[in-house]
Amino acid sequence: MSQQQSESTITVFSDYVCPFCYLGRESLSQYQESREEELKIEWHPFDLRAQKRGPDGEIDTSVDDGKDEEYYEQAKENVRRLQEKYDVDMTLDLTKDIDSLDAQIASYYVKQHYPYETWLEFDIAIFDALWQEGWDIGEADVLTELAVEAGIEADEIRSALNDEKLRSEIHEKFREAHQQEITGVPTFAYEGYAARGAVPPEQLKRLVEGA
Repeated sequence: MSQQQSESTITVFSDYVCPFCYLGRESLSQYQESREEELKIEWHPFDLRAQKRGPDGEIDTSVDDGKDEEYYEQAKENVRRLQEKYDVDMTLDLTKDIDSLDAQIASYYVKQHYPYETWLEFDIAIFDALWQEGWDIGEADVLTELAVEAGIEADEIRSALNDEKLRSEIHEKFREAHQQEITGVPTFAYEGYAARGAVPPEQLKRLVEGA
C-alpha cells in the first residue's frame, strides 16, 4: 500500500444495528472535518447478531447470547453519555428486534457497483433511518426508498436482496472479520493498528496521524 493510499483510507468494521457504530461514525465525521485531505471509509460488514442467527439465516430471539437486562441498561447509559459528548440526537438508544442483514447486503451491493460518494450517501441514510427516524432497516421497502433518494435504482436493490450469491458473499465477509479477530464493533483500523468502540475524534487522529 502506498503512503498516499494509506493516508486517505480508514477501514471501519460495523453493523447498522449497533448504536456505538452510529456514534463512532459521528466521531469519525468530526475528525474528518478537522482534516485538510479527505479520509475515505473502507467499510467491512459485521454481524452483531451472529450468535442469535439460526441455520435459516433468521434471528432466533430465544437464543441466550449472555446479554441480560443489566447489560442493556448499561449499554443505554453508555449510549446516552456518548450522545451528549458528541452532540448527537438519536430517536433510539438500542434496538433488539431489527435485523440488519438485508441492509448490509444492499450496502455491499451499492459499494461494489456505484461510486464511493453514492455508497456513502446510502450508508449514512441507512444509519439515519434507524437511529434518527426509528425505521425498520430490515424492510425492503425502506431500503429501496433510501436507495432511490441516493440515486440508486429500486429494482437493483430488490434484485440484490434476492441474490443468494450476494447473500453468501456477505456471510463470507462476516467470517473474514472474525478470522481477522474483529470481535466487536465499531472497529477502526489503519496501517496495522486498530481502535475499538465509539472512540473520540482525538483518538482517531492519533490512530491515523500518530500524533
